[in-house]
Amino acid sequence: MEGIKITKRPRLKTPYLLVAWPGMGEVAFRAATYLVDKLKAEEFAEIPSKDFFYLVESYIHEGVLDLPELPFNKFYFHKSKTGKNDLIIFISDAQPDLIRAEEYCNRIMSLAKSFKVKTVVSFAAMPQPIDHNQNPAVWYSATSKDLNAMLKKCNAQMLQEGHISGLNGLFLGMAKQEGFHGFCLLGEIPLYTIQIENPKASQAVLEVLAGVLGMSFDFTDLTEQAHAMEGQINGLLDYLKVGPTPGPIGEDEIEKIKKSLSQLTKLPVSIKEKIEKLFLQAKNDITKANELKFELDKWNVYKDYEDRFLDLFKKSKGNNN
Repeated sequence: MEGIKITKRPRLKTPYLLVAWPGMGEVAFRAATYLVDKLKAEEFAEIPSKDFFYLVESYIHEGVLDLPELPFNKFYFHKSKTGKNDLIIFISDAQPDLIRAEEYCNRIMSLAKSFKVKTVVSFAAMPQPIDHNQNPAVWYSATSKDLNAMLKKCNAQMLQEGHISGLNGLFLGMAKQEGFHGFCLLGEIPLYTIQIENPKASQAVLEVLAGVLGMSFDFTDLTEQAHAMEGQINGLLDYLKVGPTPGPIGEDEIEKIKKSLSQLTKLPVSIKEKIEKLFLQAKNDITKANELKFELDKWNVYKDYEDRFLDLFKKSKGNNN
């Protein structure tokens, strides 16, 4: 198959395609990688990274500088023993530039078509004014009213309006245009923890997926990770003296917590790489600055990059003279 390296061609029964990339709270990426691990899903194909990704930095480890590896883009399969649908799981640990999204998605869909996939599933995060100790709700958006009716029975809430950013949402829209059915499950995460992994939200979306597929998954490790993360956030908020209050958290409190946590937590590697790529693009094409600013604001890190961002306009003005 052109543009895809296939090492094995399994026989699958009416498979669902599940896709995942990193994003807020790493909800999608964590859920998909956990599923691959627990189901012992087998790798069988990949999209060559050099076709869609390029290096933007070097890294240093123990004083030695080297180039990082390009992101992976791998397909896995699982033959279900209990459900009526097998699974194909596609995972990448970074999102390519959206300018190449159509070609990238088409490659994934071409493999899906070759295995007669009818239904596509994606995951995403849904930032909400909730407390991190709460059990997150799961929302959904589907490509048809029939799927909406089915998902409504699975302890999830329908998203009436809005958008799902990045490839976790974009892929589903493109897949619909190609004739696939599909849905996205969005796990709630607190507004003040978008930069922190949220295994609780990952578990929540997987629980809904298990109901849809008629399968059972072992959530022991995710539950333990969620408890550990809660403890860390509790300790951090106690140290910062900005602990959550009963009921919904106000906007002032959210901003205070986000600012404090952003100083003590790190952006996901994939998001750092995306920001660097956007800086590189904006340097050559200032119209890209709007997309860059949106990304910086979304992750609450504009202040960290403010000087570099403003320098783009100084250089752009200088180039026009």
